[in-house]
This record gives sequence, structure tokens and C-alpha cells, in this order.
Amino acid sequence: MARVRLGVAQRREELLRAAIRQIEERGVSAVRIADVANALGVSNALVLYHFSTKEKLVAAAFTYAAEDDLAHLRKLLGRRTTALRRLRAAVRWYAPTGQAKGWRLWIEGWAVALREPALRDVTRDLDRQWKAALTEVIAEGVTRGEFRCPDPTGTALRLTALLDGLAVQMTAYPGAVSRTRTQQWVDEALARELGLGESELGLGEREPGLGEGESREG
Repeated sequence: MARVRLGVAQRREELLRAAIRQIEERGVSAVRIADVANALGVSNALVLYHFSTKEKLVAAAFTYAAEDDLAHLRKLLGRRTTALRRLRAAVRWYAPTGQAKGWRLWIEGWAVALREPALRDVTRDLDRQWKAALTEVIAEGVTRGEFRCPDPTGTALRLTALLDGLAVQMTAYPGAVSRTRTQQWVDEALARELGLGESELGLGEREPGLGEGESREG
């Protein structure tokens, strides 16, 4: 069956999605241009036409994945509700569930970024945007009198460091820590960082619009 002719933007998106799937399956180091081409039934030359090297393809794929993550984060933080409920929804979504495909992708990215400057720029920019988004909603909560937090920037850094570390443990070592225990620790950290008691934090409340088991899975 002949393939449907796609526009340049559509073709690039198709290639990026295929690259992400191949990276999740094989890892960054092992994935080849040929793997992406074969997955779509196209030629290596077509992939190289859009991305002249494997390194550029990988960096673009991570950028594409990052844009999806950031779009969802902004959706959570843009809801018309309290700063606390938005922040908790974002933090709960951040944690891995199931096979944690999204987190496996980013752990791969962090590892390779140690040696690949282009990918390091992508992961650094994602990290900066995550912290900036959380800092903004924390600062908003302080202004509205919801939080007692003298340093929103420092709070965002400490929270993301805790979340990243727990996510790596849950993804790399299944069973090392349960999702329930993780949520407990994160809730305790939120209460401490925001200057809230357990009753003020609203433990046990379901976040609006956050589906059961929904998480940052890419």
C-alpha cells in the first residue's frame, strides 16, 4: 500500500514520534537512523533529509517530548483554582506510574547529556522551564496568602530535586519505594516548604481533573 504523502511539518512530527518510541525501546546509545526508518517503512535518506545526523535527530526528539510535557504542565498550572491545588496536581502528575516510559526516556536523556552538548542544552532548558513554572505558582500562592514561603525559587529547586530522585529510584529499581510512600514524602515536603499544616495541605483530596494513575508518561 502506498504511503500517504505528508507535508514537511507532518513528516518531521512522524519521524520524531518514531524516534521517541525507538529510544524508549532500545536506548539512546543503541538506536540507529535505520531503526527509525524501518519503523515507518521509509528510507534512511528520508530521515537524514530532515535530520542530518543521529545526534540532531535525538536532540530534536527530546525537544519534542519536552514540549509535550511542558504543555501539560502549563495546562495543570493554568486551571482556575487555588495555587495549592494546581501545585499538588502538577507534583502528582510528575511521579512515574506503570512502566514509566516517560521517565525512562528522560533518565536516558540525562545520561547521554553528560557527553552530548546538544542534548544537554535540551534537558537543561526543560529543567529551567519546569522550575520557572513551579516558582511562578508558588510565588502566586505567597502573594495570595496561601503559602508562607520566603524563597519560592529555592522551594521549586528542592521540590524538583526530591521528585527527580524519587522518580529515578522508582524507575530504575522497581519496588524500592511505593507510589503511596512517595506521595506521602512529597506531601510532607510540600507542607514543610509552603509553611502549611496537614489540614491546610488538604491531604486525601482528589485533584480536579487529574485522572486516576495519571502521570508524566510522555
